[in-house]
Amino acid sequence: MIPPQVQASNNEENQVLSLGNICLLDGSWTASGRFSGCGWVWMDSRENIQLMGTRNFTRCESALHSEVEALRWAMENILQHSPCQSFGTDCKELIAMINDPQEWPSFATELEKIETLKICFPDFKINHVPRVRNQLSDFLAKTAKNFRRELLFIGCSIPVWLPRPPQA
Repeated sequence: MIPPQVQASNNEENQVLSLGNICLLDGSWTASGRFSGCGWVWMDSRENIQLMGTRNFTRCESALHSEVEALRWAMENILQHSPCQSFGTDCKELIAMINDPQEWPSFATELEKIETLKICFPDFKINHVPRVRNQLSDFLAKTAKNFRRELLFIGCSIPVWLPRPPQA
């Protein structure tokens, strides 16, 4: 028989490792590129991919601006397509911005849009996710950034006309 305390710690450990019912997102930017890109992936409570999105837009000012745009676009889409309340990113600066927007006055306009969207989420959360767990949204963002023309895609799987992501 397993002592109850050991079982409780195992459950807590599994919860930390689980990313279920979360929207993972990423932005991609280079100083010389034509576009910035963003990607997001919504996974259900069993970590099955339910929906994903990728798009590019005229190159923004910085890598951090592309991360903010990725969050904004992901939030807008999740509101339309999912009951998900949790978002995950590998960008710690983005989390800091969301948690304390007054400390980022140069992003005031962008953060105001995020704050407005947050009102629509009764239990909004944003958490840091290790880069290794965020590879598909990273792939989608980089693919969009490097696409040679405008791109906007939302669907349940990667379309055949996009390159395949590297296998993790």
